[in-house]
Amino acid sequence: MTNLVPALDALISTAHVLDGPEACRRLTAGEAPSVLREDTLAWVHLHAQHPEAPQWIIDNLSYLDPTIVDALVAEETRPRVTRVGDGLIVILRGINMNQGDDPEDMVSIRLWVDPNRIISLSRRRVRAVEDIAAELDAGQGPRDAADFVVRLTERLNYRIEDFWRQLEDEADALEEEVLTEEPPHDLRPRLVELRRRAIILRRYLQPQRDAMRTLQAAHPDWLEEDDLRALAEELDALERVVEDADAMRDRMALVRDELAGQLSDRLNRNMYLLSILSALFLPLGFLTGLFGINVAGLPGSQTDGAFWLFSGGLFVVFLGQLVILRKLRWI
Repeated sequence: MTNLVPALDALISTAHVLDGPEACRRLTAGEAPSVLREDTLAWVHLHAQHPEAPQWIIDNLSYLDPTIVDALVAEETRPRVTRVGDGLIVILRGINMNQGDDPEDMVSIRLWVDPNRIISLSRRRVRAVEDIAAELDAGQGPRDAADFVVRLTERLNYRIEDFWRQLEDEADALEEEVLTEEPPHDLRPRLVELRRRAIILRRYLQPQRDAMRTLQAAHPDWLEEDDLRALAEELDALERVVEDADAMRDRMALVRDELAGQLSDRLNRNMYLLSILSALFLPLGFLTGLFGINVAGLPGSQTDGAFWLFSGGLFVVFLGQLVILRKLRWI
């Protein structure tokens, strides 16, 4: 028994009673299994990467099908909602707020929810879970399974929307910078990074939106009208983020095209300038090369002031070229 308690402490992240006279009471690792077997609604959050997690679920929720257990502890997950009898398998993702990780590398939370028990699992810290645990510790947490699901989706969406607003601010700044006379040199890598983050975020949010739609369409009876209305608002917020992600992809494509156009124009101007200079100095170079050959009979080689006469002739040729190029509207 002395070895079992530390093992349970490593497995169970947090556990609370949600209803009844002891509502909001935090459960110890040893108390959680017995409370789950009662009619009192309890919530237990497990570390999904713990090797004992599958067996703990089987021992304490023996009525669950093995496929449900596999879905809860799977290493790779995709957002989805599946109704099983009077319960729900809910797999969602939230912004990764863990230090050193990319926010768009979203963290997964997996839940089994029924009217009398809630089991949640995650492989990394999920701030939305910590928010709900803190509310329960303060005596203000959810009182039923439906309220828990609503609060969890609200907190996940809150951070998703906040992170998306940051990306939109970055996109606005890039659009302004690309229109300046001299865009910064780091603009292109910043543009690529922003597009990458938006694409990754959308890849996770689109199936999450579909999962929320499934929850609306195939909900159990314990999700009442007011809960469904709250979830509909969260679905609408998620829809907006997904639509904005599509729009940002197009916006960043336009910014990329504008940046490429500016670089092309700059290159063309430089090449044009070099072409004009080449056209001007090509005849001059020919003449200087011709008169620079070291052979007998070169005109003016024995004449005083021939150098200045030749230099004046080159200047006249140069002016004549400028006049011709001007008439041709090349300059």
